[in-house]
Amino acid sequence: MTRAFTFPGQGSQSIGMGRDLAEASPAAREVFQEVDDALDQNLSRLMWHGDAAELTLTENAQPALMAVSLAVIRVLERDGGLDLGRHAAFVAGHSLGEYSALTAAGALGLAETARLLRARGRAMQDAVPVGVGAMAALLGVERAEVEAIVAEAAEGQCLALANDNAPGQIVVSGDKDAVERAVALAKAAKKKAMALPVSAPFHCPLMQPAADAMAEALAGVIIAPPRVPLIANVTAEPVSDPETIRRLLVAQVTGEVRWRDSVGRMVAEGVDTVAEFGAGKVLTGMARRINPDLATIAAGTPAEIEAFAKTL
Repeated sequence: MTRAFTFPGQGSQSIGMGRDLAEASPAAREVFQEVDDALDQNLSRLMWHGDAAELTLTENAQPALMAVSLAVIRVLERDGGLDLGRHAAFVAGHSLGEYSALTAAGALGLAETARLLRARGRAMQDAVPVGVGAMAALLGVERAEVEAIVAEAAEGQCLALANDNAPGQIVVSGDKDAVERAVALAKAAKKKAMALPVSAPFHCPLMQPAADAMAEALAGVIIAPPRVPLIANVTAEPVSDPETIRRLLVAQVTGEVRWRDSVGRMVAEGVDTVAEFGAGKVLTGMARRINPDLATIAAGTPAEIEAFAKTL
């Protein structure tokens, strides 16, 4: 069995996530407390008892999702015998999940990652005024068709492929009017398209102010070589060099999340099992759509963690 460990991105958050972990495991409680302390905020209380709209704010959702993912990893390491360097061939994360992946692999410290994601969330939210940008999912449309739609719908405005998630599941991002034109063109071609409930147009050139902010934030951060290579979002290639990782984390803010290609690269490198750690099961679902031969397992609850530990 050759595994890749994957970590979810924004959209997987929900009130209550991680609470059962904290109740069941001192290791998980320590992670949530460290994140709370790093942010000088009771983020865990918001996650478990707060308002869904407040949790969905980018500056809260990003460190919160990372905290759940790392709590799962810490529980597995302490109680399940997990040795990431021995049990995984690669790590990867969807957008903010790339930071979770790097932290799990020892390239970044937990507190540092929490602060970076708070800065990233705020910078991405502030990069574009509310209502100016948008994102939409185009479903049942192949990449070449989406590229043609983007070229036609842009009309001089910003419009880009943001996420190539899986066959027939591609997200576009940019100026609101251009995104709306893309949706209309897709529907005219008898394809399903829908606006996404997001607060900003992520992973497109409109995010350049946020990329600049992250370049500054990451400049002073120590990045160690990860224990196993990261499959990077923007290149879909394995990377272990800290300075290359730093550069790709900046590029990721405006660049496309090439998730379909990333999973394809894992398979080409011999991966036969994709494991997802944290909230939800979005990435394992995508992995099965990309390659139905892949075995998948998701671990986010105490019962799922126990089941995963038995596979080690």
